[in-house]
Amino acid sequence: MRFNKLSAKQLFDGYRIRENSVLILKDDGAVENIVSLEEAGDDVQEVEGVLTPGFVNCHCHLELSHLKGAIPEQTGLTGFLLQIMQKRVFPEETILQAIVDAEQEMQESGIVAVGDICNTTHTLTQKQKNNLYYHNFVEAMGAQPAAADRNFGIYKSVYRIFSDHFSMDRVSLTPHAPYSMSDALWEKLMSFPQNGILSIHNQETEAENLWFEQKTGAFEQFFKALGMEMDFFKPSGKTSLQTYLHHFRPGHRVILVHNVYTSPSDIAFVHQAGTDVFWCLCPHANFYISRMLPPVELLMQNNCNIVLGTDSLASNHQLSIAAEIKLLQQYFPAIPLENMLQWATLNGARALKIDHQYGSFEKGKKPGIAVFK
Repeated sequence: MRFNKLSAKQLFDGYRIRENSVLILKDDGAVENIVSLEEAGDDVQEVEGVLTPGFVNCHCHLELSHLKGAIPEQTGLTGFLLQIMQKRVFPEETILQAIVDAEQEMQESGIVAVGDICNTTHTLTQKQKNNLYYHNFVEAMGAQPAAADRNFGIYKSVYRIFSDHFSMDRVSLTPHAPYSMSDALWEKLMSFPQNGILSIHNQETEAENLWFEQKTGAFEQFFKALGMEMDFFKPSGKTSLQTYLHHFRPGHRVILVHNVYTSPSDIAFVHQAGTDVFWCLCPHANFYISRMLPPVELLMQNNCNIVLGTDSLASNHQLSIAAEIKLLQQYFPAIPLENMLQWATLNGARALKIDHQYGSFEKGKKPGIAVFK
């Protein structure tokens, strides 16, 4: 049997960085072994940079790729959301071509698996080509209780279309964000029997906490701008996370996305609740929208399971997990690269329940390859 041998001064195996090691792969991409340079023999190809398993992008909106450059930076989240609603309608051929181009960009940057948010079926044709592994998070939303049946029906129909083409473990019907979910819609969504892995935008802005604590702030104006009557909504007096977390049920794995305004008490609340949570960071998107970054060191200090995402090209200049790591290195230089690479590989694979195949260089796995420079 023929083997491919790749060497790098530093090789990250999913757990730790090894020095002067050689990765041995079978022709089909399966990992055979990792050995020292002295043991590897001939025909070793040297790679410049850190050789690592393929990156896992735990949060993306591939269907918004046509909005690259369409929304200015520093709008704040509510301003950003309003512009998304106003600008997302483009000719279908433009949307589909942008999806193709964005997927190619992810492939070229070393991404092998994606947790992708779907409000429509625009990405379905491209995903069926199986260039990347996708978990499809069909996102439900609707803040008005009276519209819960209608909204649930709309998003369930999108879910059914995706589930006709992907196995059940690769499609979820998931909540968009706490401020866009009525209790009635929460109940329908959490009772949906096929759900296993769920994703929700969490505490991306201070206004989200203010809305739940006091029913004040930017979301009050946001709903008025949409012409939505919110008299029924009663603030809980607690942060958004501490208000909505109880909706999730045993057996749900939850990816909390963004977490920019997550506090120590929020983290303690999650730990005490025992919810199976992964904390997804999308630093470039946070910086694009509000010039803020999540409390990365706080999450680390509290032993949170951290993963990485790119968000969409509507809020990012590129879809690259390596670029997300570099931004984190710039603002959190004390955090070892080894930690960040684990967030980008094995942790991400665990979050999407694909670590049997992705995330680490272990015998028999086909995790793909990325190079971090």
